[in-house]
Amino acid sequence: MESSKTSKTDRVGTLDQDISRIRKQLEIIKRFLIDEPSPASLNEFDSTTEDILADAFGSSSPLLDTYDYAQLGEAAGLMNLPEGAPEGTTHQSQRETVRQRQRVLESGIADLEARRASLSQESRKRKGSGPNVADYMAKTVRSVSLDATLQEVGQCLQKWKIGSVLVQNGDEFLGYITETELTREVVASGTDPVTTTVKTCMREPLVTIETSDPIVEAVRLMKEKATRHLAVTESNRIVGVVSVSDIIRYYSGVK
Repeated sequence: MESSKTSKTDRVGTLDQDISRIRKQLEIIKRFLIDEPSPASLNEFDSTTEDILADAFGSSSPLLDTYDYAQLGEAAGLMNLPEGAPEGTTHQSQRETVRQRQRVLESGIADLEARRASLSQESRKRKGSGPNVADYMAKTVRSVSLDATLQEVGQCLQKWKIGSVLVQNGDEFLGYITETELTREVVASGTDPVTTTVKTCMREPLVTIETSDPIVEAVRLMKEKATRHLAVTESNRIVGVVSVSDIIRYYSGVK
């Protein structure tokens, strides 16, 4: 029993130390937002921060991926995907990337504080903290029939002003097609959009994530599955879609 108490005290102490180190980095970030740092200072800051995050969360933590993303300010830097700018992104100013770094560090502190609280209260550790996928997903599920033509899909994307649409066969969602795939199929491959159906170039199977999962889990899953879109489920039912644009919206501090 005494050993268990000592172990718990040690873990709380380690968490306190990690929280303190990240808070110090946050203080530096706040100064960077006032006085623009030199490239050398920012590089040194990033190197130190990455070491701290790796110590606190592990070298394979998705939070490190999100921090890399914040440095670049572009989802293309986050995803292991073919070249081509993701929808909804533009070149980010240095101030914006600094602000995104701040958001990542704040998420890290929230996670560590949740762990510390659960240890102190002897309760189950929470899966994550901060905003969940449900807070930033698109709640309207747009879909097209498996037999829809590429022309019809393009018209739907334009009408709904979205970058992807789910593909449905009866009551079942089989996959999805994005604006990028549609463009490549029609323009690069010379496919006839009037006669070719969506089933020829849709991506399958659907990659899903739960509404209760934290934003960082969406980042990890997008990178792992090389996709910019995830179907969001609740009780095994698709209730929304989250995309790279939504991830950017969160890390840019936009509601």
